[in-house]
Amino acid sequence: MYAVIKTGGKQYRVAAGEKIKVEQIAADVGQEIVIDQVLAVGNGADLKIGTPLVSGATVKATVVAHGKHDKVRIFKMRRRKHYQKRQGHRQQFTELQIGAISA
Repeated sequence: MYAVIKTGGKQYRVAAGEKIKVEQIAADVGQEIVIDQVLAVGNGADLKIGTPLVSGATVKATVVAHGKHDKVRIFKMRRRKHYQKRQGHRQQFTELQIGAISA
């Protein structure tokens, strides 16, 4: 059984037992959260698609860790204008262990 969930402005296809990295969620490590924004639920050939959400469907997940992704380096330059700008960014994430999917 799998589900398509929406969190942090992005969509993820998840199944029970998987670990995923999503945009940072304000929750403590070890805390169980319930994601109720479920866009689709599938079980083999059977697929239930919501309009836009599947009513009554939830995904339970446990927060495993918080962290930062690898650094993304930004370099801007204008040729012949003596302009160079260097910048870096590390996006924060929350790692989730997917538990039960109920539809």
